[in-house]
Amino acid sequence: MSKKTKVAIIGPGNIGTDLMFKVIRTSKHLEMGAMVGIDPESDGLARAERLGIPTTAEGIDGLIALPNFDEIDIVFDSTSAKAHVANAEKLAPYNKVMIDLTPAAIGPYVVPAVNIDDHIEHTNVNMVTCGGQATIPVVAAVSRIAPVAYAEIVASIASKSAGPGTRANIDEFTETTSAAIESVGGAKNGKAIIILNPAEPPLIMRDTVYALVEAPDQDTQDRIRMSVEKMVEDVNSYVPGYRLKQKVQIDPIAEDTPVHTLLEEGDTESAPTHQVSVFLEVEGAAHYLPAYAGNLDIMTAAAMAMGDRIAAHRANQ
Repeated sequence: MSKKTKVAIIGPGNIGTDLMFKVIRTSKHLEMGAMVGIDPESDGLARAERLGIPTTAEGIDGLIALPNFDEIDIVFDSTSAKAHVANAEKLAPYNKVMIDLTPAAIGPYVVPAVNIDDHIEHTNVNMVTCGGQATIPVVAAVSRIAPVAYAEIVASIASKSAGPGTRANIDEFTETTSAAIESVGGAKNGKAIIILNPAEPPLIMRDTVYALVEAPDQDTQDRIRMSVEKMVEDVNSYVPGYRLKQKVQIDPIAEDTPVHTLLEEGDTESAPTHQVSVFLEVEGAAHYLPAYAGNLDIMTAAAMAMGDRIAAHRANQ
């Protein structure tokens, strides 16, 4: 077996700690090289230290100062959009690959089931958002069969699974996800909405995708359904709790529906005939987070899938 690639994780909160356990338990090509935080009392740092992983509470400067820093090839950033900008700037001279789990969107968007190999040589890739990872594959599955004039996604997550980082990045969440719905999903116009549900007991992540498409014949509609079902299988291969809640729905758009209000400004060419509705559920693997926190689990699973692919690619060069 080839030598594994050492990685560092910046941000020992819920996402970073869950990612650490995924790397330790399930990664084929990665191994932990460091856990980085700014709070010496962090539970994530304490857990990493007990596991014998090098740690620092001095942030990015502490990572650079670690004795094994030169051995680390990939750095996962699970802090915040603002912090990632600063972290990326400080790491730029050191030739590390950064996998960004924040909505900073410095680098190109990556959704593993859609474009995992497109940016494999890039030194800073962005994993969009939890809602993006859950829904953009579906938009892409639809758009590869029929033109998508408009796609709207609604991500509903348990309030308890939204930590300070998620709450601080709500604006970036909607902007980044909307942009990726278009650039990765293939929709002409995209919109993202996130709902923090305070229900008790906490609810598992639910996602809804609405897409307005040109699919006037039954054959096209059948191919859309098959494409979505195949994409769900692809995502499920690295996020086992990802599944359809019910069959894909395709309904004709009523003639009096003001579709033009949803189209991209100036779009006079699109003529959607049907609405595709897809309802998803994402249950977490509970490596560290509770099972209802599928929103966090899908981010760490997607990031690790990307890290594994980059490490395998580099090993084969």
